[in-house]
Amino acid sequence: MTSPSALLHLLWLASPALPVGAFSYSEGLEAAVDEGTVHDEASAREWLVNQLTLVMARSELPVVAAAHTAAHAAASSTPVDEARLRALNDWVRQTREAAEPLLQTQQMGRSLLAWIETLQADAAGATDAPGTPCPTLPLLRTLQPAPTWPVVLGCVAAWRGAALEESLHAAAFGWAENMMQGAVRSVPLGQSAGQRLLARLVAAIPGAVAEALAMPEPMAFAPRLAIACARHEAQYSRLFRS
Repeated sequence: MTSPSALLHLLWLASPALPVGAFSYSEGLEAAVDEGTVHDEASAREWLVNQLTLVMARSELPVVAAAHTAAHAAASSTPVDEARLRALNDWVRQTREAAEPLLQTQQMGRSLLAWIETLQADAAGATDAPGTPCPTLPLLRTLQPAPTWPVVLGCVAAWRGAALEESLHAAAFGWAENMMQGAVRSVPLGQSAGQRLLARLVAAIPGAVAEALAMPEPMAFAPRLAIACARHEAQYSRLFRS
């Protein structure tokens, strides 16, 4: 089970205030709004629930889980499975079917890595902060051209002592909250509609996490989302980076 301290760090990781720039991405949603596929609360709910169950549950969350497992082993004095983490990072990069999703996962990965380094530097001079260095940090620094978001997220959640299943719930909720805010701004929706949308996503998260944990390997197949992301790259007017 996740300790109270680790739970607080999971909440921190899931927070929109985490300085990784997640708020600036819509992951194709803005393009879907522009073409009229998403135009109200119901269509936004359908789009995001599908993205949760067809993309997050099969692609992002299984990568977070695999990275968490590798990092947890490292935290238990087992040598870091460098080949596994490198393979996961390469898989994430190779399965991004448009330029913007690739930019997003690499930029957010770099930013989260910088956050880890800041935490370690602060911990070195504080008696109430965890002093154990992140065991996967040296490897994450070497991943080229950048460490990707789900790989770094799995590693940092394990380093902070969070259990695997709770880490996936936090990762999914952080994504859901950011995407809800993206829908509120781009559709646009009112705050009450946004909270109803978030409630629907929250209800679907346990099933998505269970599916992710049951998958032997991550899987990427979301052509409709890839097309939306590609169209967004040439969209005339936009609020989001992707």
